[in-house]
Amino acid sequence: MSRSRELLYTLVGFDTTSRESNLHLIEFVRDYLAGFGVSCELVHNEERSKANLFASIGPSEVPGIVLSGHTDVVPVDGQPWTTPPFELIEHDGKLFGRGTADMKGYIACVLALVPTLVQTPLRIPVHIA
Repeated sequence: MSRSRELLYTLVGFDTTSRESNLHLIEFVRDYLAGFGVSCELVHNEERSKANLFASIGPSEVPGIVLSGHTDVVPVDGQPWTTPPFELIEHDGKLFGRGTADMKGYIACVLALVPTLVQTPLRIPVHIA
């Protein structure tokens, strides 16, 4: 299984419905990045029930690019899911699960690039937000 698919499987498993907390997913990402020596800053909401994450890879003295995404998904209430929405399922060569297209699939791809980014002598930083 590819690294991005493994990550997507994990990310989809977090119920980050907009009315719920995203902290378990954010903490997973923080720990994943720390495993590659990348430190993060977490910015919590007033209730400390949700957080944004900001991490940088590469030089700090020059402007860089930001790879930005969001972790919340819309509720599944009243939707006719035929598979568990918070479990990645493959059917007919397609992956199904809440957030696969918006935006956990993107986050999985960004995170899958982290090992390459940390080993590359970057001229400009890559920020993950």
